[in-house]
Amino acid sequence: MTATTADVKADVKAAPGRSARLRDLGIVLGVVLIIVVLSVSTSTFLTTGNLVNLLDQAAVVGLLATAATLVIISGSFDLSITAVLALSAIVAVAVTNVAGVGPGMIAGVLAGALLGMINGIVVVRIKVHSFIATLALSIIYRGVAVILTAGAIVYPAEDRATAFQALSWPTVLGGVTAASLLFLAVVAVCWIVLARTTFGRRVYAIGGNEEAARLSGIRVGQIKVAVFAISGVCAALGGLILAARGGSAQASLATGMEMTAIAAAVVGGTSVMGGEGAIWRGLIGVLLITLIGNGFNLLGWDTIYQQVVQGALILGAVSLDRLLRGRRS
Repeated sequence: MTATTADVKADVKAAPGRSARLRDLGIVLGVVLIIVVLSVSTSTFLTTGNLVNLLDQAAVVGLLATAATLVIISGSFDLSITAVLALSAIVAVAVTNVAGVGPGMIAGVLAGALLGMINGIVVVRIKVHSFIATLALSIIYRGVAVILTAGAIVYPAEDRATAFQALSWPTVLGGVTAASLLFLAVVAVCWIVLARTTFGRRVYAIGGNEEAARLSGIRVGQIKVAVFAISGVCAALGGLILAARGGSAQASLATGMEMTAIAAAVVGGTSVMGGEGAIWRGLIGVLLITLIGNGFNLLGWDTIYQQVVQGALILGAVSLDRLLRGRRS
């Protein structure tokens, strides 16, 4: 008996849902397995101190992974997020020394938004592939950071240094740092925006089929610039956290961390082809990578092999994504 056209359409529509659920289940089970293994094999994993430390470690990578997730879902890449992070932190320190901590923090965030908008405008107007465009802009931003600092580490004025480090302070909530709370708040906002708003639906539409989105009346250019601006803000907040922890900023801040963030997004299930993914998936990826790093430290394993494990995770995630997409076509 031959299937009707309606049956075939139903099967095609259901397949992505089953594939996505299977992938999500595998990721969650992987995280649960690591947690169980570390809980059994170490006596310190489930301590309050270690859990608070885990959340604190995940804050910056989590903000960058949130940025990467948004951009990748829209069908682009942003390799400049850590350069934006560094330059925004330097701006925050410079303005802090002139106008105070509050204005300095605001200036840092605005700098991140501006740099993100520049990324979006270059990608949209010049129509350079986002991978190449943001790679080039990353080099430019790092260069500007070196010029502004003369290649040196910059510090907030002595009378403002303590207040500048407020984000690194523990709070009354079990010692969880202010940086961790900021991270959770920003992620919650981005999650709601992507999953529950018209803007979020348009981001998915653009990533899934940019031309179809344009023909349906979506202002693709504006949405993409907005996505890159949000990415810049997330990066800037990560820069403020790192600057607060170290009490300083420099041009080389967070070098290479963009790859960890992109890895977290991809490992979490965000498709490198665009149009698929979720903030929570990126967070699962962050948790997985953070747990691996924490496990290596607690078990006393050589951290050199940690890079091998992370690379294998990225390759496996991308391969799985291609496999699942191939089955749908």
